Amino acid sequence: MKKPIDNYWNLKLESLKENLEKNNFEVFIAQNAKDAKEIAVNDIIPGLDIKSVSWGGSMSFVSTGLFHELKDNPDIEVLNTFDTRISKEEMMDLRRRSLMTDLFITGTNAVTEAGHLVNLDMMGNRVAAIMWGPKNVLLVIGRNKVCGDLEDAMIRIKNYAAPVNTMNLDKKTPCSKTGVCHDCSSPDRICNYWTITEKSFVKKRIKIILVNEDLGF
Repeated sequence: MKKPIDNYWNLKLESLKENLEKNNFEVFIAQNAKDAKEIAVNDIIPGLDIKSVSWGGSMSFVSTGLFHELKDNPDIEVLNTFDTRISKEEMMDLRRRSLMTDLFITGTNAVTEAGHLVNLDMMGNRVAAIMWGPKNVLLVIGRNKVCGDLEDAMIRIKNYAAPVNTMNLDKKTPCSKTGVCHDCSSPDRICNYWTITEKSFVKKRIKIILVNEDLGF
């Protein structure tokens, strides 16, 4: 058999798709980041009557190329929360306004085989948007985010995703030095808000692209 690892993950992702759909998420499967972008641009966004869009911190989202596809779109009001040229005050205002957009795009820290999303956030704007506010939410999720259950998901986030993210963001936290969670009190701590999303309400408000390759942290 050619590409046995990809074939294995196709089976896993099909099963996960079924469980996520039972939980009222709308789910698509892409074979790679490029395919994920095409699904978003051709199959998802055209049907949503998008007039405004924003996003939360997500390496998975950026790796698809969707960021560059959307950020200068003249037909859509783009609230670019990745813009490093603006002040912290302006950035915070954009993040608040992002909660009222037509579409919010981000990733997830983990997804369980039962079809539950698990996230740990610093300020809460990303998880807040997933739960409520934007009319539609699109999550790009690489196969590396799939975990057996909630306990596995929380272990993955605390002992891998969070330390790696602090290193990527140059945060001054103990885990950025050791790679291990210290349950710190650092001003740069990024582990503040846990959320578990068991179902999408309203049905299909949260749309998910599962990607058959590793994306993000």
